[in-house]
Amino acid sequence: MRDMPMVNPALSVEAVGFRHWNDHWLGVLITPWFMNLMLMPRVGAKWQPIGERETRHYVFPAGVFEFIGSRDPALGDYQACSLFSPMFEFADQAGARDTAAAALDALFDAALRRADELPAPQPAGAHAPAPPAPVARPVSKRDFLFGLPPRADRGP
Repeated sequence: MRDMPMVNPALSVEAVGFRHWNDHWLGVLITPWFMNLMLMPRVGAKWQPIGERETRHYVFPAGVFEFIGSRDPALGDYQACSLFSPMFEFADQAGARDTAAAALDALFDAALRRADELPAPQPAGAHAPAPPAPVARPVSKRDFLFGLPPRADRGP
């Protein structure tokens, strides 16, 4: 990829902030050409693989995010959610690393969830949890990262 026009030569490959999440590994992969949230199996029996280029939505405190299935000969199955591509917005590795860490922190901030993704309030005295509110569409990654309010003319 070194000589490809979409490569930012100021950046290198780095894994940022990997942690346990729902029996999986979740973190950010920075490369000179993309930045992705990465979801990988930690507990094999709990992993539900999907086909390459198929999608699955996951609910995080900040909202619902779409991941795309893939497979690497060395790593095996994983799922990725694109944050940036290409990477020309970043002047250096430190800036990309800071953005990756901030994206992971924001993913777990329930205050960033859109109002139409919040569960309906429970009536007083109810014993069963209320069903989750229907999701109109996944949160746009750019809206999520830049804190933009949802707009009708923005696609998913």
